[in-house]
Amino acid sequence: METHHENKTEIIREKKDPPPTEPGRRIRPINTTTTRPSNRPRPPPQPPLARVPLTKLLKVTSVAGGIQFGWALQLSLLTPYVQELGIPHAFASIIWLCGPISGFFVQPLVGHLSDRSTNRFGRRRPFIFIGAVLIILAVTIVGFSADIGYLMGDKVDAKNRKRPMAIVAFVIGFWLLDVANNTTQGPCRALLADLTGKDHRRNRVANAYYSLFMAIGNVLGFATGSYTSWFTIFPFTLTYACSESCANLKSAFLIDIIFIVITTYISITAAHEVPLIVRSEGTNVAEGSQPSSHEQEAFFWELFGTFRYLPGSVWLILSVTALTWVGWFPFLLFDTDWMGREVYGGDPDEGKLYHQGVSTGALGLMLQSVILGITSVLMEKLCRKLGSGILWGVSNIVMSLCFVAMLVIAFVVSKVDSTGSAGPPNGAVIAAVTVFTILGMPLAVTYSVPYALISSRIESLGLGQGLSMGVLNLAIVIPQVIVSLGSGPWDQLFGGGNSPSIAVAGVAAFASGLMAILILPPSRTEKTRVRAMHV
Repeated sequence: METHHENKTEIIREKKDPPPTEPGRRIRPINTTTTRPSNRPRPPPQPPLARVPLTKLLKVTSVAGGIQFGWALQLSLLTPYVQELGIPHAFASIIWLCGPISGFFVQPLVGHLSDRSTNRFGRRRPFIFIGAVLIILAVTIVGFSADIGYLMGDKVDAKNRKRPMAIVAFVIGFWLLDVANNTTQGPCRALLADLTGKDHRRNRVANAYYSLFMAIGNVLGFATGSYTSWFTIFPFTLTYACSESCANLKSAFLIDIIFIVITTYISITAAHEVPLIVRSEGTNVAEGSQPSSHEQEAFFWELFGTFRYLPGSVWLILSVTALTWVGWFPFLLFDTDWMGREVYGGDPDEGKLYHQGVSTGALGLMLQSVILGITSVLMEKLCRKLGSGILWGVSNIVMSLCFVAMLVIAFVVSKVDSTGSAGPPNGAVIAAVTVFTILGMPLAVTYSVPYALISSRIESLGLGQGLSMGVLNLAIVIPQVIVSLGSGPWDQLFGGGNSPSIAVAGVAAFASGLMAILILPPSRTEKTRVRAMHV
């Protein structure tokens, strides 16, 4: 048998019988030419991409600490502060409507742009940096809103509670702050998915690191919010238009600026993204990240059309996420206000009991963040042992029981009727702080498990990781819109206070827990482990 060793490509022509034709119809000749490659030596196979060290993932997630520091200050201080500016309690929740609205538009937009970005600094880092700059600008406006209102004509006296220009400045800064948070958080989550690739276990670890730094930011933020003498350390914050509580808020946000600068620098210098390369074939590739299929990718105005193609498992995750946040948002909105009103029996404009309650509530939230951090460290082991769905469901049931305990505490305090100059019973305060602390465990699960689940299940749909975070974000912001619009009038319907909203939160949390346990399907990793156990 003769062998050919020429380097030229050998052409082989195959003869095939032509297909039958209809009368009067011409057939286009079929090109049956195929090529056989030459015997030239092939290049060696490329080694797989190196796994990103866990220490680098830890540094990348540090920006979550700076973001969450400011978020903790929002949660602990801003609801009481807007009531000091003259906004009634029934309408205080509407101020928080800016968060879900900005999240509805900003996260899908930022996710879409970051997935397609060819910036020489990378896809995600420029958006993280821009978001951090906007956070600094926003907290400056919020902290100095009383002074800005005074310069724009607000009257500052005991008879005139309402400060319209200060409220305008506060709302602008508050909305800008939520836009900035959404600009930063989405790309940071997507960057973690890029760096971990298809390694779902490593992705869970990265999201657990993210939750850990959120816990650290919460601890520092709530500790800062619970301290009531910052104005003595920063005396320049105390002005004619800004009282002691206002000066404490202003000082806390100045500390937040320092913290966000440090954590953002650590995060963006640790990532080392490779810019996205646009090839002539129309595919985008970046080293160390997953390529995005832009032909299938949808922007937010096409997002609802994309929902038709989501598999049932993704819909279940989105449904559980939505109910989970119907449970969380009333608590996050009114936690310190609940402590000041229901437990301490105070009023934002009368006496110091309310502010003592707000300070105690911030202390409870700080302890909650400690539990959040500990749970985040153990998250990967808990997911491996229980399964993500079971862990999520159990944590949501624990959350619902905590909300029931809050209702019981408020009812007992109202019947004892010992609030006054002496304050509430010590047992009620200890019980309320304990409930706040226990809620750190389900909060850690909420901050970690849904993101890991949605990231692992949506990759097959051709959506970039930035836009996949936007899909999950819609399941978070829509319930927040409902709660923001309905919680104030709902509370007023039952005579004011925060207990009616907390009751709704308890029901939603319990329902989401049952859904996660009973109908949420296990991930592919968990299915593999179950099959291995039966072999």
